[in-house]
Amino acid sequence: MDAIQHIPERVTIYEKSTVMNTTLEKMMAFHEADDTFGKLIPPGMFGQIREDKRTSITEGDLKFTLWLGFIPIKWHAEHQAGPTETSFADVMVSGPMQYWRHEHIFEAVDRGVKLTDRVTLAHKPGLQGLFTRLLFDGIPLKILFFYRHLRTKWAVEA
Repeated sequence: MDAIQHIPERVTIYEKSTVMNTTLEKMMAFHEADDTFGKLIPPGMFGQIREDKRTSITEGDLKFTLWLGFIPIKWHAEHQAGPTETSFADVMVSGPMQYWRHEHIFEAVDRGVKLTDRVTLAHKPGLQGLFTRLLFDGIPLKILFFYRHLRTKWAVEA
């Protein structure tokens, strides 16, 4: 396995939370399902899993390609336990970013389950960093997680 990138000195942290009328069991089952990856990719992108060595959502490697039109964006992520018992994280081992850690945190609350997506990221220098700033930061990142939370809500509240 490749070494996971060290955390750079300067990172950006993005966080989005949504309360959904569901149970922790349904939330976990949705994220463990084989077809969830495709459901969470927004329109205009296509995702292709190249290799899936995950043994659970908290352990193993996933190699995939995101296609933005004809442009392939390859990722290798390691899944690991998250910061709470009902969470997991995917950490970029290799890919377009200098650093990427995405935590999926599920918390039981009075009205259901609060889903929090927390992304800690850093861009590479130069043109590649400019490219990833346009796709994986600021407004595009907000749109991505708005879409992901909407799709999750539709699935777990059905």
